Amino acid sequence: MLLTRRAALNTLIAGGVGTAIGGGAYGLAYSRHQLQVVRTSLRVAHLPPGLDGFRIGLITDLHHSQMGPLQDVQRAAAMLMAERPDLIVLGGDYVTNADRRYMVPCAEALGVLTAPAGVYAVTGNHDDDHDMPAALAASGFTVLRDERTTITVRGGKFELAGIRFWTVRPRDIARVLRDAAAPVVLIAHDPRRLKEAADLRVAVVLSGHTHGGQVNLPLLGPIAARKFPVVAGPAQQGGTSIFVSRGVGTVFIPYRLNCPPDVSVITLRV
Repeated sequence: MLLTRRAALNTLIAGGVGTAIGGGAYGLAYSRHQLQVVRTSLRVAHLPPGLDGFRIGLITDLHHSQMGPLQDVQRAAAMLMAERPDLIVLGGDYVTNADRRYMVPCAEALGVLTAPAGVYAVTGNHDDDHDMPAALAASGFTVLRDERTTITVRGGKFELAGIRFWTVRPRDIARVLRDAAAPVVLIAHDPRRLKEAADLRVAVVLSGHTHGGQVNLPLLGPIAARKFPVVAGPAQQGGTSIFVSRGVGTVFIPYRLNCPPDVSVITLRV
């Protein structure tokens, strides 16, 4: 029987794996806050030439909570703003277990985010479907809940779509993308939506959710994230490119090992 992510992470830590390889205290006290900027490029089928080099900033899986300090949210926002992306997307899981105490503070800390083409957000499995979207909207962000919009810049355009975590049926995703006349960039919290996206000829998927496995063991890799088609970074399936961020926060246990948190900048290329 496959372990859930929660069970796998708890087993690894309870079993003293981190301590055995000399990383227990480091992963708890320091590594999980050692935020990095990841920069990558994705080839986009049918991208208008004027959009070659268009840069999208991605922040996801903040998990602001008692164990996920507001300072990490603020640092992530500041680091992404320093990159000056053309557009910013927020990939969901702003809090943990839909804890309403942290929704508004998280959204307000993200309120410094601005970009020429706008800031767009989706929700994740740890967010509710009302209060968190309302907090994000109050901070000036456009929340895409099974919706899409057209981004027109540099003499070209693409469709930016966002789906909720619980939107998984192919026909429901197809409904969001119906009659799209330009390349589609899909914000999907869960990278398992890659299959549906590839079937629907989506150009790009931007995801989080995996935390990069959170605990990445030498030789064994990210045991807690093996069910995902892509754990972290860029990949390709058919004509669909995907990028998965390791995210900012942690879940179940406040611990990272060989898996630093990140904010990401994705450059679209023809």
